[in-house]
Amino acid sequence: MADSVVYDQIPVVRAIGRGTTSLAAFHDALVTMECGFYNLVRLSSVIPPGTTVDASGKAPVPVGAWGDKLYCVYAEQHATQVGEEAWAGIGWVQRRDGKGGLFVEHEGTSESFVREAIKASLGDLVKGHEDEFDGPDFVVHGVVCDGEPVCALVLAPYETASWRGIRATDPPGMN
Repeated sequence: MADSVVYDQIPVVRAIGRGTTSLAAFHDALVTMECGFYNLVRLSSVIPPGTTVDASGKAPVPVGAWGDKLYCVYAEQHATQVGEEAWAGIGWVQRRDGKGGLFVEHEGTSESFVREAIKASLGDLVKGHEDEFDGPDFVVHGVVCDGEPVCALVLAPYETASWRGIRATDPPGMN
């Protein structure tokens, strides 16, 4: 399958995962957002020029093959004790001239903490240049643990890419 690139829009998707472990809950959240079978490559949060961010749920996540790399920004928070909260969020600002923007990601045990951390980080990142940016905008998602481990996940997937130079049909040691 060819690489899938989100040229003009980066979706911001959210999900809650549950499982017998925190890792299983994280994977469940990824599967829910149709990103559970990629190798995640975490990016440093710069939005490319000419790209918008879509948090409406209308922009599709990039499509790839099992095991492909998925370049993304994400925030994840786990909770394992009954009554414990898990909150994750991604915030962003975009340049008014279309030359890109910035993402930040935060996690915590309360919605208000995550929202305030996102606002504070974005404020610091554009300090002195506020008039050059629109926003901030953000997506925050959370869950309360009801007995089994849970994960709140917010993810901004940029693109998928296959592994170059390796074929599944090559015998071990032959690539």
